[in-house]
Amino acid sequence: MSLTQFAAGVGFALDSYQIEACEALDAGRGVLVAAPTGAGKTIVGEYGVHLAVEHGTKCFYTTPIKALSNQKFHDLVQVYGPDKVGLLTGDQVVNSEADIAVMTTEVLRNMIYAGSSTLDGLEFVVMDEVHYLSDPFRGPVWEEVILGLSSAVKIVALSATVSNVEEFGAWLSSVRGGMTTVVSESRPVPLYQHVFAGRRLLDLYDSTGVVGSGMKVNPELLRLASQESRSMRDDSRAMRSRSGRGKRGTQPGVGGRPHGRWAERSRLAPRRVVVVADLEKLDLLPAIWFIFSRQGCDQAVARLVDDGAWLTKASERDALREIAERHTSGLTIDDLEALGYRGWLEAFERGIAAHHAGLLPTIKQAVEEGFSRGLVKVVFATETLALGINMPARTVVLDKLVKYNGSVHADITAGEYTQLTGRAGRRGIDVEGHAVVTWQAGMDPRALAGLASRRTYPLRSAFTPTYNMAVNLIMAMGQDRAKRMLQESFAQFHSDYARRAGAKPSRTLVAKFEAIELVLESLGYVTSDPVTVTDTGRILTRLYGTHDLLVAEGIREGVFDHLSVPSLAAVLSSVVYESRVVDRRADVRLPDRDSAQAVSQLRGLWRRLRLVESDHRLESAPPLDVGFARSAYAWASGANLGEVVDATGIAAGDFVRWVRQCVDCAGQIMDATRGTALADTCHDLVRAMRRGVVDIDMTQE
Repeated sequence: MSLTQFAAGVGFALDSYQIEACEALDAGRGVLVAAPTGAGKTIVGEYGVHLAVEHGTKCFYTTPIKALSNQKFHDLVQVYGPDKVGLLTGDQVVNSEADIAVMTTEVLRNMIYAGSSTLDGLEFVVMDEVHYLSDPFRGPVWEEVILGLSSAVKIVALSATVSNVEEFGAWLSSVRGGMTTVVSESRPVPLYQHVFAGRRLLDLYDSTGVVGSGMKVNPELLRLASQESRSMRDDSRAMRSRSGRGKRGTQPGVGGRPHGRWAERSRLAPRRVVVVADLEKLDLLPAIWFIFSRQGCDQAVARLVDDGAWLTKASERDALREIAERHTSGLTIDDLEALGYRGWLEAFERGIAAHHAGLLPTIKQAVEEGFSRGLVKVVFATETLALGINMPARTVVLDKLVKYNGSVHADITAGEYTQLTGRAGRRGIDVEGHAVVTWQAGMDPRALAGLASRRTYPLRSAFTPTYNMAVNLIMAMGQDRAKRMLQESFAQFHSDYARRAGAKPSRTLVAKFEAIELVLESLGYVTSDPVTVTDTGRILTRLYGTHDLLVAEGIREGVFDHLSVPSLAAVLSSVVYESRVVDRRADVRLPDRDSAQAVSQLRGLWRRLRLVESDHRLESAPPLDVGFARSAYAWASGANLGEVVDATGIAAGDFVRWVRQCVDCAGQIMDATRGTALADTCHDLVRAMRRGVVDIDMTQE
């Protein structure tokens, strides 16, 4: 009766894959559900919550990011009431001992290592967006949780459709036992593909194409591409003829990425105001328009406003103003001035907004609410939105098929294309979704069609031992069990799978773990024969992050002792901050002599660690980055947002994010050094930096 009762309260008939997955939970098995974005796989996770309530046990619902945790927390409160649901994100702790608890994956990982009594009575753990396991920075936490949970706990893993789902499911079954893999590749809302060329919205595929034999590319697009190619060659020859010399133009990239002389703007590249007007006329709004740069998103909003775009009615503008005022009510006039609030509000009330990491989180929240309520009609967003909160649209527009991947500009992959366009089509609202690519110089429609038709999104493990992981595993389960756990990881499973297929044996995790042990032993964090964690090593168990061992060494060497709160903030920023390429400056100085001396000491320790790591063939953590030190110092000293932003040029969203990282690092040190003067200073730092826009966003998210 449980599933029948649950399904009756959902409000729509469950799909066959949802029923299959829920029945697996009824049978006492864990489940991996892989389905497209918007297919409703979270229903299975919510059924796990329902069963825990019915059984009188606990269910933890984990998400990869705090925004998703907050969203799911509010959803579950609506169903079960505020007394039965808790939230734990690091920044916020609400009703922490509730039987239904929503949390980030890191919080659950820390509970497991600490042997927390909160885990008592836990029956289900829902791991939403489990494909985050491949994230190079945060992905390893997912495997730590999967491998560290008690065998009595049943996992409900929810994933986007991945091409190696059978391999991933086989691994889950091997380490968890009793797992059922359920796959659905059908979208509940069909997705139609288009290209906007000149002033026309054209179908990507010919309507006579047969799905079973491969869709045929619209011949009109092929004609336009051929015509543009001839025109560009003629222009190039004419230019060489006039100049008497010149380099040959190079061919365009396969995904529409032009090079050399082909990089000029195409005559068919449409103006954004034309695209938006046409989408509005065709009733294809709201739309998410992906642009792969923050500056590009902001410029697109400004240009659309300059071009006179109005997408809202009077009643919608009133509702948007209420949303804006509510989300910014805790900001001062100076804060609003620093954020350029008037210009943002004008665009917002017109139904136009940007969404990217450079925005203040509370501003992003306003955009998310306005869009989810259908009031904001066009959001220009970076690709981070595709992996973020639940913000589906009727239409997704891709500005280009090229993005900067950290080192070069490259064509987006089929997996990235699927992730981005997967936002199109709102279940229960739209009968169809639409993906639109705007024409760019050198576009190859056949290559685009190939990109759109492939569903290649392989899941790859990012799991690798760290110093913190090593001491926690040794302390929690001993050396032998720790090694066995590493041998059971998806990373090792995939490596063994590839080796059987003839690939060269990508070093084993156990070998790396043993090298880490030797480094820790040489520094006195663990002892040998038997391997045990020392008192110094216990400090390291509380320190998470890229520079975990360096921070532990800094504590042991007294580097942070006797620093003032602002100086300590500056120093801690150097171990958490990572400059964006566009933000890097040749000459960045420390704010005062004490912080400069402390950073110099840390750099000396970093060089010493690098030598030890080199002896054991271990990759070192990156050098310290002092690019945020002056901002951290100023904020900890009491400066307001406007003063910091004006002095450093850092984006408000980046500022809040890095302040939070400093606060988190200070909290870890405080936890690791309780009862010391350093812990007191860290406590004062947290109080000094958790204020204003930082504290507002921590409590409102």
